[in-house]
Amino acid sequence: MTAEPLGVIAAGHPLSAQAGADAMRGGGNAVDCALAAMLTSYACEPLLTSLGAGGYMLVVKPGEDPVVLDFFVEAPGRGADVSARAELVPINVSFGGAIQVFNIGPASVGTYGMAAGVCEASFRFGRIPLSDLVRPAARLARDGVELNAPQAYVIEILAGIVTSTPECAALFAPDGRVARAGDVVRQPELADALERLGSEGAAPFFTGDIAAAIVDWLAERGGIVTAEDLASYRVVSRTPIRAAYRGREVVTNPPPSAGGILIAHALALLDDNPGTPGLAQVVDTMERTQSERTPEFLDGLDDPEFVRRFLARRSPLGSTTHVAVLDREGWACSVTCSNGSCSGVVVPGTGVHLNNMLGEQDLNPLGFHRFPPGRRMPSMMSPTVVLRDGAPELALGSAGSNRIRSAILQTIIRVIDDGLEAGDAVRAPRVHFEDGVVYAEPGIDTAALERAGRSITAFTELNLFFGGAQAAARDGQGRFSGGGDPRRGGAALVVSAG
Repeated sequence: MTAEPLGVIAAGHPLSAQAGADAMRGGGNAVDCALAAMLTSYACEPLLTSLGAGGYMLVVKPGEDPVVLDFFVEAPGRGADVSARAELVPINVSFGGAIQVFNIGPASVGTYGMAAGVCEASFRFGRIPLSDLVRPAARLARDGVELNAPQAYVIEILAGIVTSTPECAALFAPDGRVARAGDVVRQPELADALERLGSEGAAPFFTGDIAAAIVDWLAERGGIVTAEDLASYRVVSRTPIRAAYRGREVVTNPPPSAGGILIAHALALLDDNPGTPGLAQVVDTMERTQSERTPEFLDGLDDPEFVRRFLARRSPLGSTTHVAVLDREGWACSVTCSNGSCSGVVVPGTGVHLNNMLGEQDLNPLGFHRFPPGRRMPSMMSPTVVLRDGAPELALGSAGSNRIRSAILQTIIRVIDDGLEAGDAVRAPRVHFEDGVVYAEPGIDTAALERAGRSITAFTELNLFFGGAQAAARDGQGRFSGGGDPRRGGAALVVSAG
């Protein structure tokens, strides 16, 4: 008789997924599995995430209420001389069918939370010592990881960023040539940092020598992250937003993140109409959801009373990588981490490549440097779990800035409404609506939208512009399936005991 699988993991790189699977085979639960994959992603997906990044982890523990650990990037500047702040450095990045501007440099760096989030999740929910979880990741960082085609493409389109400083170029563009598929990227200082994280915890990154080196390096170059910013940083536990959809309960990331509340709103709109939503209805819902992202909405995300009013009026609600995990005990873990598009600032001796969240237009739509010190940035990142009769049926999330919410929405529709397995749902072509334009991947019939007067931008192949969704599912018969997004080189593994 074949033993019941232990669970399923979907991650942004085959080696990340493998590290998570190994942790599950070693006795870990879904959180241990997700942490092992997260730590490995720093070596395998080095421009998408890092110890200088931030994120959110949604944990569903059997018999307990779901919780979100918020370790996302904060606006810095406590005690800083803002008059000495450097200018943001704009870089154009082409996704083929669309061009996006990212702003980088020391002034783009926000207060990171990654090390604190890893340690908090491991302490609260993990079974495997963190010192054990970091070992595979540290080994890969030190020995090097051969670039696969998707990660090489990320480096290629971010060439203007990876060559912006000598320290970043030494890692990703040695000898003046941007690294290509088949090249090996080694990060020995990251390996040292991971080992210290495993043995010493988060302290070196927030109050110790690593923190001091980062603050000094930034201050000399016009950054505004201060020692007080890092020492004041705390992981925040939050109650997820809940939304009803097709007889299920969807739990997702609450404010001050912006993405979850908009996804919940979109699902509520679609749930008002029975039957599988058609393309026009999905696009209309995306447009209505985007219209809610007003200055009042963005300014109100930090106000619980505003959020309550928003939900009551609208819905019957109760450069990023993602990991989604379900295990046979009923745990679910959905975690999204992001370095933005990365800042190009790699601090010597620390192994830390810092984020550029202060320079991301999608996170700062009302203008740069508007948020007061200590304010969490309003990310679109939305780790999500769909519950059926209280048990996790689907764990998912996505990379992709503003495209996160459309990728998650469409993946839920494909699994719940269309009945697809997670892999087929993730691979299915997507659309995204933004600023009056419908972006569409091949396989989407846009003829009716064009006849209705919609402006269409058609891509010729699947593209990471449309996000990097990872999904883990368990059907009514207990069968696991997973989907790793091919747009970003994702991989999924159903984990056996053998």
